[in-house]
Amino acid sequence: MDELNRDSVAAFKNKKKIPLVLVLDNVRSLNNVGAVFRTADAFMVEKIYLCGITGTPPHRDIEKTALGATESVAWQHVPDTLELVKQLQAQNYLIGAVEQAENSLKLNHFCPLPDRHYALVLGNEVFGVEQEVINQSDFVLEIPQFGTKHSLNISVATGVVVWDFLSKLL
Repeated sequence: MDELNRDSVAAFKNKKKIPLVLVLDNVRSLNNVGAVFRTADAFMVEKIYLCGITGTPPHRDIEKTALGATESVAWQHVPDTLELVKQLQAQNYLIGAVEQAENSLKLNHFCPLPDRHYALVLGNEVFGVEQEVINQSDFVLEIPQFGTKHSLNISVATGVVVWDFLSKLL
């Protein structure tokens, strides 16, 4: 850690974060939850909301992939994703559902505004983001894919969209 010049957890918590929160909508896999925590730490995400059946720390399977990021990244469990989305919109967040849907915006065409705060919703491994949450969202982001599979693992999708978001603000 010293050679990598990494911040302590306390120093990390005091650093300015990118204007982005992540909303996990009924994510089943605790390993995926842990991987999202690790990605959020790597790219300085403000907070993770764990909604519905999404597992919460402390849990051995989350920690296995989070590698301590549950201590550095702010998080909160919220029972209902749709209600959270409405609350975040009332706080002036722009909500983007990460999903394959009609009228989606391809990620490579998405340009975050530097003076706005965003919440990106990532969904269940089988069913995706709940339709009512998609309907309430301000926009739908789709990661362009060119192979034979039609989806990415949620932890991979999170890494792709968060890195894209951050790189466009740099």
